Amino acid sequence: MDNAGKEREAVQLMAEAEKRVKASHSFLRGLFGGNTRIEEACEMYTRAANMFKMAKNWSVSSSAAGNAFCQAAKLHMQLQSKHDSATSFVDAGNAYKKADPQAKKTASPEPSLTEWIFSLFFLNAYASEAINCLNAAIDIYTDMGRFTIAAKHHITIAEIYETELVDIEKAIAHYEQSADYYKGEESNSSANKCLLKVAAYAAQLEQYQKAIEIYEQVGANTMDNPLLKYSAKDYFFKAALCHFIVDELNAKLALEKYEEMFPAFTDSRECKLLKKLLEAHEEQNSEAYTEAVKEFDSISRLDQWLTTMLLRIKKSIQGDGEGDGDLK
Repeated sequence: MDNAGKEREAVQLMAEAEKRVKASHSFLRGLFGGNTRIEEACEMYTRAANMFKMAKNWSVSSSAAGNAFCQAAKLHMQLQSKHDSATSFVDAGNAYKKADPQAKKTASPEPSLTEWIFSLFFLNAYASEAINCLNAAIDIYTDMGRFTIAAKHHITIAEIYETELVDIEKAIAHYEQSADYYKGEESNSSANKCLLKVAAYAAQLEQYQKAIEIYEQVGANTMDNPLLKYSAKDYFFKAALCHFIVDELNAKLALEKYEEMFPAFTDSRECKLLKKLLEAHEEQNSEAYTEAVKEFDSISRLDQWLTTMLLRIKKSIQGDGEGDGDLK
């Protein structure tokens, strides 16, 4: 069967499932075999969803598959089958995530403004539907006490807000909720991963105190772990940079505290860089600051987050609006 045939069969299954649902609502049939018809409809919606997925027409079939899985999830709930309902809601969310309104438009590599706006509107709509379905699954899993699974789906929602909807505040909220659930299940490593995402975004949003608290907390939790202690220097380094942006004296005091807490930090390249930056900042020596950063970058490449933070500190040396805004 070709992809078009699979889509036609899926549409027929959806129609049959809808008939079964309507039939189950009639009085006599509700008394005799109502649940059986609901079960049959549920199976048909699931088969239809899988047929839509097999058709691989991402501009249409993924959203249709999402809708079919969503209908199946609601019927499972009606049948008091919570686990199956949650699974179907997750399947629905994953299908909506794959939906791409531009998938068929291969003839025009450069879409018009109208096409681009149309595509963006539907991508946002599909992303929102994915979030709604995943939230429904989370509600069921938390009600069942399955907090680890709920945490995993909060991360998926956070990633949708990061990449599709570009709403960082909401992404942060879902990473925080995921971390809380992981902590409650004593999955500290997974909780820390979520918290580090929160800290990185908080610093970008200039919520430095929040970022500092997280980096210090994770650093303190990892510095005594033989497998993780190497990462502790990175967390203390990032916490110190956040302090530095706020106030030079705060950064000096924080650096002293981190060296006392974690003696291995003193010999790290990160600690040595901080000391050079503090000296350059105290002297208001932009060239020395830049040279120290370049030396560090020649061995350990700076990522975008570190580059952003270091530039913010450098601007306080150069003065508002002065300098070239570069670290080179």
